[in-house]
Amino acid sequence: MTVQRPDPALDAVAVREATDRFVAAVSALPADGVAEPSLLPGWTRGHLLTHVARNADALANLLIWAGTGVETPMYADATSRDRAIEEGAGRPLDDHLADLRASAERFERAAAQVPPSGWATQVTLRSGRVIAAAEVPWRRLGEVWLHLVDLGIGPTTADLPADFAARELASLADGLTGHEGIAAVRLEDTESGASWTIGAAAEPDLTVSAATRPLLAWVSGRGPYEGLTVTPDGPLPVLPPL
Repeated sequence: MTVQRPDPALDAVAVREATDRFVAAVSALPADGVAEPSLLPGWTRGHLLTHVARNADALANLLIWAGTGVETPMYADATSRDRAIEEGAGRPLDDHLADLRASAERFERAAAQVPPSGWATQVTLRSGRVIAAAEVPWRRLGEVWLHLVDLGIGPTTADLPADFAARELASLADGLTGHEGIAAVRLEDTESGASWTIGAAAEPDLTVSAATRPLLAWVSGRGPYEGLTVTPDGPLPVLPPL
């Protein structure tokens, strides 16, 4: 299945809607809820909330790059991301909420200032991967929805919007195509009929099939993913962390 081409204008609207859902969910936490563990190993909810805010600023930097033509990296240096997350994790809930809202507004302003020609600008992710700026709003959308699940405050992958889940599954599967760190596996989405071969460039011996959201949960390393079928019968293959 071909990954859907990004539409930055539509994706920016989706980011705003997802962010509103994210902030509303966080607003319902008790004051001491930010200090509790998230579903990401080693991170409290405070760590995760700070990461989501700083990610908005980092991706806004890429949009500024696209809008101005001036190279603007996501982070100032290799350690600034981790340092910012550690320093911000212990803040009170109200401070986290204010930070989430303010950083979301900065991201939205940066997106609005990219001219039509700017979306083709090649920008560099923290990993070193180069992408078109048009992909940035989509990447932000994935951060917001998947990390809402990672907060462990109610929503799971089963609650993700259907259109997002299908597109994110296709995107993640595409990223795992040809990955030499795992054996070849065929993925079959029984809901949409789409299929992919991930892992090493070889004919797959195993097929993992499920509806869209459970399959996305497994591929993204998040539960629950009940309802997956492995053919021939056996344990689920181990996928690399994303």
